[in-house]
Amino acid sequence: MRRLSPLTIFMLSAFGWIVALTTVWSQVSAWTSYPVGVLSHMALEQSAPMWVRQVHLSPGTMEVDTAISVPVPDAGGRRGEITIDVSTARYAYGLPIFIALLLAARGRGRLGRAAAGYVLLLPVQAFSLTMSALMQMVLAAQADIRLLRVSQWQMEAIVYGYQLGSLVLPTLVPILLWLWMDRQFVNDVLIRSWRDSLPSAASSP
Repeated sequence: MRRLSPLTIFMLSAFGWIVALTTVWSQVSAWTSYPVGVLSHMALEQSAPMWVRQVHLSPGTMEVDTAISVPVPDAGGRRGEITIDVSTARYAYGLPIFIALLLAARGRGRLGRAAAGYVLLLPVQAFSLTMSALMQMVLAAQADIRLLRVSQWQMEAIVYGYQLGSLVLPTLVPILLWLWMDRQFVNDVLIRSWRDSLPSAASSP
């Protein structure tokens, strides 16, 4: 029976840990993502004071009362200010991915690196959450730059920031952070195992 390579063992272990830790994280994410909401709260008040009246933060949810006035349907032309709700854990799912990779690598000092990674991921997750909240405001105002009181380039920056924060950063940053923290394991085990597999792969029909 052919022995599994270190690369294969790592991949199987990482997959198992990701499944297990994501299950656990889904039960505690409201609390582990609370600091994300705090950072996003601060960012919204600093970056969009003309839109944000007040932010209400609770475990798992951030509610934003805005100064954006839109027509109320079937209200005789009256207008109302919108309120948006966002889940603080919506873009924080990279945490279990990062910890799963640490555990699968089986290196020393995993607890300390897991704590450091948690802290380092918070600003990235807060950026994604902030851009999601801003994008909801833009959509609620139907992207009307006069209503929103912004220029076209600012509108485009929000759109691009939202795409980056929702599609790229949540999964890419945890992996890059792990590659940096466990770079010795990556070089000594994963890359060496991959290189060793190249000759056999090339010679096989």
